[in-house]
Amino acid sequence: MTHQYEKYNLYSYFYSENFLYIEYLYKSYLKNPNSVSEDWKICFDLMQSMKYRNTPINFKNLNKEKINILENNKKFKLISLIDNYRRLGVYFANLDPLKQKIKTINLEYKLNIKFYDFNESDMDSVINVNNIFFGVKKTTLRNLLKFLKNTYTSNIGSEFMYINNLEEVEWIQEQLESTQATPNFSKEKKKNILFLLTAAEEFEHYLHNRYVGQKRFSLEGSESFILSLNEIIQHSGKRGIREIVIGMAHRGRLNVLVNILGKKPKELFDEFEDKNSENLLSGDVKYHQGFSSNINTPGGVIHLSLAFNPSHLEIINPVVEGSAKARMERRDDKFGTQVLPVLVHGDAAFSGQGVVMETLNFSKIDSYNTGGTIHIIINNQIGFTTSPNDLRSTLYCTDIGKIIEAPVFHVNGDDPESVILVTKIAVEYRMKFKKDCIINIICFRKLGHNEQDTPSLTQPLMYKKIFKHPGIRELYSNKLKIQKILTKNESENMIKEFNDMINSGKSIVNSIPSNFIYDKSKSEWAPFLKNGYIDNCNTSISLEKLKFLSKKITNIPKGFKLHKLVKKILKDRVEMGCGKLNVDWGMAEHLAYASLVISGYGVRLSGQDSGRGTFSHRHAILYNQDYQYSEKETDISTYIPLHNVSKNQAKFHIINSILSEEAILGFEYGFSTASPNTLTIWEAQFGDFANGAQVIIDQFISSSEEKWGRISGLTLMLPHGYEGQGPEHSSARLERFLQLCANNNIQIVQPTSASQIFHLLRYQIIRPIRKPLIIITPKSLLRKKEASSTLMDLATGKFNKIINEIDDIIDPKKIKRIIACSGKIYYDLFNFRKKKNKNDVVIIRIEQLYPFPNEDFLKILKKFRYFEKLIWAQDEPKNQGAWPQIKENILKYLNSTQKLIYVGRSCSASPASGYYSKHCKEQITLLNNAFLK
Repeated sequence: MTHQYEKYNLYSYFYSENFLYIEYLYKSYLKNPNSVSEDWKICFDLMQSMKYRNTPINFKNLNKEKINILENNKKFKLISLIDNYRRLGVYFANLDPLKQKIKTINLEYKLNIKFYDFNESDMDSVINVNNIFFGVKKTTLRNLLKFLKNTYTSNIGSEFMYINNLEEVEWIQEQLESTQATPNFSKEKKKNILFLLTAAEEFEHYLHNRYVGQKRFSLEGSESFILSLNEIIQHSGKRGIREIVIGMAHRGRLNVLVNILGKKPKELFDEFEDKNSENLLSGDVKYHQGFSSNINTPGGVIHLSLAFNPSHLEIINPVVEGSAKARMERRDDKFGTQVLPVLVHGDAAFSGQGVVMETLNFSKIDSYNTGGTIHIIINNQIGFTTSPNDLRSTLYCTDIGKIIEAPVFHVNGDDPESVILVTKIAVEYRMKFKKDCIINIICFRKLGHNEQDTPSLTQPLMYKKIFKHPGIRELYSNKLKIQKILTKNESENMIKEFNDMINSGKSIVNSIPSNFIYDKSKSEWAPFLKNGYIDNCNTSISLEKLKFLSKKITNIPKGFKLHKLVKKILKDRVEMGCGKLNVDWGMAEHLAYASLVISGYGVRLSGQDSGRGTFSHRHAILYNQDYQYSEKETDISTYIPLHNVSKNQAKFHIINSILSEEAILGFEYGFSTASPNTLTIWEAQFGDFANGAQVIIDQFISSSEEKWGRISGLTLMLPHGYEGQGPEHSSARLERFLQLCANNNIQIVQPTSASQIFHLLRYQIIRPIRKPLIIITPKSLLRKKEASSTLMDLATGKFNKIINEIDDIIDPKKIKRIIACSGKIYYDLFNFRKKKNKNDVVIIRIEQLYPFPNEDFLKILKKFRYFEKLIWAQDEPKNQGAWPQIKENILKYLNSTQKLIYVGRSCSASPASGYYSKHCKEQITLLNNAFLK
């Protein structure tokens, strides 16, 4: 006969979610058996004695005096019950204010005591739950069930059991269980909560009545969000945070501007009435505007920055992270103890847009880590007109956050106190563990996507419930009346008090003057805010200094073994630094960076494989070939010469980025807006990779100054060159950038020599203005001897917007044809002319395509005034490259007898041929036409 206990397999109680915890206990037990509780000690003793191998235990052979099987079996089941509440409670929590969600998880039986063989007779038995359930030592099973339901299935639903760090898991358990996830606020705190809800609701009512039919993306139905954001600010102030960078899309943005950041209502009303439209060239709608202010908190003053945000919703995420990173560096805040990024999302966008995942992926990467971001989701359970079933494949919109093991606190937006409680926990978690945390406020949207929509057209059932909802403020006001914390008159007086404040037009928030905190960034930006467009500056440097820098960047530590190919490159660079060899592209770049960091300008260069360089030309990061075999503590695996130019040099960051374009470029743009004295560069692996970041280029880089007055000196390096490598890796889509040019907003440059890139990089940061710079960089020219320069070219030269032929070689009167071009094709044309002995043709290189160098170009035309034909030659198809934009700049300088002729590839839907043989034929035809057409 089978023993009654033999059916129990000890392993069955070891659920996968508990393995790390059990492993932790078991390791402690092996070191010291008395370090664990008696229950676990008995369990591990049993495992040891039976040589446990995931097989049923034969209880007949156990010493019954040593262990009470029934008692410990129940203890294991009790642990499983508690853990299942921690793991599954979220599915049964009261989270939806509209109570419309249909349960899709059929696991409720795991929260039933019958599943664990408990019955009514066990309910009032006193049990020891010390070290199992936080905040309670001994209680009855009946009370324990009550505690579990309060903690995990009330108005808060928590997800955190997937986190692999046991310390984090236990910390969250303690935060929730020690209070049973039940807020306990003072009367004054509760009154303040009601006032904030009053402000949030009445602000929307005020705008609705004053500006009928105008878009404002109302927060009605989601007012608890204001409580959460306010709590983040106030509580993080206590924890030492001094700057918060906020990114959010439209929903509730105007409410945040007035009720959180302290923007004066009158200023907002002026925007509704178009009274500020003359301040910017084009301007933007009011719900895209950013704002900065300084706010008092119990821990001191915090500087708040709300980022400018276009309609592309989540695209602001990496921009905020980059801005926060720059502010951290300015404060020497390595771990995010002073700077906090906060991102506000919509539920549909958070789960739907890929840039969210890309940005989350930054969280533990050193060059992009900001010490953890707090995410707030205004979950109104609808995306424009789309229901959740059509929005995502996951149960929750927050499930994407699990890729970085971010805890998620779902909370019913109708319970303001619970919203504040989880917000406090989120702030504490972020500050303690320096990780992202997600607050999912489940609420609703009272009106349509905007105030001109009729939402019941597409969501009749949902909006029947919404129309019956009394509003969060009324629900909470009634609760406080029942608790006798305030009277009906006091509640109504709050409404009157807020309306009096808003009618006055003055700031509602107790903000303080913007100059209260010494904000170094403001003083850094000051020189660039008052200048117009400046296109000249002295970028020369003494020959002695160049030689000094050359020695520094070619000096390698003893015992550091270089790869033989890199060793040859470094040997050549030593000779370049002495003037024995001409300087190639990679050396010119290094000298430019070295000259900047030694002068106090930081350099940040990021991109895929930027350390070595896609085309193996840079080698800014050197790798010790013997490192993996060495056991010496003094050995190093990598060495970056540009970190060792001088003791007091500025920072040089060279970063091999994650495989992302959109988020990385957004991050670097954000960084550049907060660090004007850093040469911030994003390098595409191939120029066409910028396609994946087009929204950043369109919405921020090219237009942010005109729309928002937001200045950036970001530099993009985009490899470009027709080398027969096919359509994907030939073109950087130069034409797209030129289409974006107007009012000196950006600079488009295609340098063709080492000295040009040297002076250009210095020119970009030394000039007292900041404009985005797009560098169309070469591939074959990186090693081409003709593209190299002398050391003296770097020392005494400058960046030339147009490079003309040498004056004493060509007689201007004999020139009948001028070929204008840009980029690598110059060398093909030059060699073809030499081969064909075409001495009546002059070739000019236009190195800066925008702003077009009109004066320099006109001087050249006047010099060769007898020419009959001006040829524009380009590698790209006719409908691409510079031709569609540049022809107007050229035509205006030609007289009636002079012809402008295009030479290049025919119009094409593809950037380049995919066949090398066809590419070569096209190139020969192009060169012939340039001289003969």
